[in-house]
Amino acid sequence: MRSVAIWNRGVLVPNTPYPMDNQSTLKAKLSVFMFLQYFIWGAWYVSMGTYLANVLKFGGEQIGAAYGAFAIGSLIAPFFVGLIADRYFASQKILGVLGVLGGAVLFALGRMHTFGSFYPTLILYCALFTATLALGNSLSLHHLLDSSRDFPRIKIFSAIGWIAGGVTLSLLKGEYSPVQFYLAGGVSVVFGLFAFSLPHTPPKKVGGNVSVAEVLGLDALALLKKPSFAIFIVCMFLICIPLYFYFVMMGIYLSELQWSGLAGKLSLAQLSDVIFLFLLPLMLKRWGYKKTITLGILAWAIRYFLLAKSLTSADWQAPLIFVAILLHGVCYDFLFIAGQLYANDEANERIRGAVQGFLAFVLWGAGAFVGTLLAGKVLAANELAVPQGALRHDWPHIWMTPAIGAVCVLAVFLVFFREPAKKPASVS
Repeated sequence: MRSVAIWNRGVLVPNTPYPMDNQSTLKAKLSVFMFLQYFIWGAWYVSMGTYLANVLKFGGEQIGAAYGAFAIGSLIAPFFVGLIADRYFASQKILGVLGVLGGAVLFALGRMHTFGSFYPTLILYCALFTATLALGNSLSLHHLLDSSRDFPRIKIFSAIGWIAGGVTLSLLKGEYSPVQFYLAGGVSVVFGLFAFSLPHTPPKKVGGNVSVAEVLGLDALALLKKPSFAIFIVCMFLICIPLYFYFVMMGIYLSELQWSGLAGKLSLAQLSDVIFLFLLPLMLKRWGYKKTITLGILAWAIRYFLLAKSLTSADWQAPLIFVAILLHGVCYDFLFIAGQLYANDEANERIRGAVQGFLAFVLWGAGAFVGTLLAGKVLAANELAVPQGALRHDWPHIWMTPAIGAVCVLAVFLVFFREPAKKPASVS
């Protein structure tokens, strides 16, 4: 049997997987773990903008800043994971503590009504939660015997968990209330307690020195000498700017259209995610990275054009919006999952972990921060002086802004990115 190893910020770590006869139990536990983790996220993230705009009466820039809290949390979490968790604590124990603490912070969020108290508390929660994303993936890859086969299958339950979180919130009619934070908080406590039952995963760098550059994956900067990889990174950063318009705006848009059950309907995006996650390996094999990622960027432009068009035709409004929601699988899997695989293929073994860390910093940190900030400003700038019925914003203009941005990114990617040469298959 081939030996298995994982990469942790550029350092090769021998894998010590569960014994073969216990792999089924392990995969069942990890599937439950992923389900609970993304149930929490799906229960509040999409609907938060609706609650902030309609109940707490936050302005557009404040709502954009609130969604940017996730980006700030993503920037904080690597320091926590790299400088503390990887050196002093077993992964399953720190996951348990983070889950329980996160639940307490979510309960507190539901009781806050001013931006001055809500915003810093949300940043604290996002730092706790994003740390569980990194640690959970690391723990899973560490113990799975065949991670390349089993990890994608387990990740399917993250999409199912997100759907369940959104549907449950809709059944509770909690999109316009702090119920979303109480629901997510209760499940977060369950998630934390369950995490203690995961297999023991000792700290990887006990007594070791970890540099800031290593934590952020800056060792990967050497790859930027490759023109195509540099274009790839630039385009990944730029596409994140229009991308976050969807997450900041969509709940608010549908609430102004007076749709009910928003969270449940928006969770259809994750149903699409499950389908296209299965199709992604076939697309990469047939089309390669350039065509697959091109389709992912194009899907974002089409999504926004559909949303801009949806207000101009009453008969086609709902179908256009549902198609835009269901494009999510192409938008996410063909762009970001394919991008992560491309970055992994381009890196050599010494810097593979660093490259993934740097890409995460670009996508979920810097790109998310700029995207959510700009989305908030565009939302505020397009508030109607005189509301048109329930509509308080100029939505066609709002949606055309990220649509044009995505087209510009697509043009840059098509012109300058080159398909990497195929590598010879490795011999096990």
